[in-house]
Amino acid sequence: MILWFKALHPVMQALLATLFTWGVTAAGAAVVFVFKTINRRVLDAMLGFAAGIMIAASFWSLLAPAIEMVEQSGGIPWVPAVVGFLLGGIFLRIVDMLLPHLHIGFPDEEAEGIKTNWQRSVLLVLAITLHNFPEGLAVGVAFGALGANLPSATLAGAVALALGIGIQNFPEGTAVSVPLRREGFSRFKSFWYGQLSGIVEPIAGVIGAAAVLLMQPILPYALSFAAGAMIYVVVEELIPESQLESNSDVATSGAMIGFAVMMLLDVALG
Repeated sequence: MILWFKALHPVMQALLATLFTWGVTAAGAAVVFVFKTINRRVLDAMLGFAAGIMIAASFWSLLAPAIEMVEQSGGIPWVPAVVGFLLGGIFLRIVDMLLPHLHIGFPDEEAEGIKTNWQRSVLLVLAITLHNFPEGLAVGVAFGALGANLPSATLAGAVALALGIGIQNFPEGTAVSVPLRREGFSRFKSFWYGQLSGIVEPIAGVIGAAAVLLMQPILPYALSFAAGAMIYVVVEELIPESQLESNSDVATSGAMIGFAVMMLLDVALG
């Protein structure tokens, strides 16, 4: 199985990896068939856990390899890291300003982006979709980097990143579907919207892998770009949402555990 996966083209590897992360999102969303509500402290711990995973992945799986690649090529290591990181945040900021969306737990009047008459459910899913795009992009870029044949880009490291993103997608899927159920949606509709939020990951994964293979010199910038986009999501969405009900203790603990899990995966496997 491992040899079969290693023999695949990096774009196909990225597609399969992000299909896995999407599948874990769907598994998390399926919790709604068992539970109608979820304790707010549990939800905040989940959001903190996801934030910890993404922060750790941003450095261990993306920024550190980008810096190492530039060092090996004799370039200035901090330039692609800083430029790509900031561009990732700027890109997400622009999308955040334009794409209509509503974060879970906020009233309709606090919807962000261009004003529309779209249903609340659509705005909620778009918010999570905005969150998932950089995750899929990060996994895609990591697998696309394998095509560059650089020592710092390893299959084990890319797999560790996909596993980490997948792990945090389970509580993320639950954190979408169960609140929708609490707001009056049917179990199936809550599940449908919960898993639908992850469909952007395979799309972003393929785009990221293909872009890196077509333009290998941008690889350090692409890795840093994905890191910047993920950190933007953490600071803009996950941390504020986890603090809404003043459960900072469990949210912080969740973030610490999530960081430790992702660090363990990347260092042990990568």
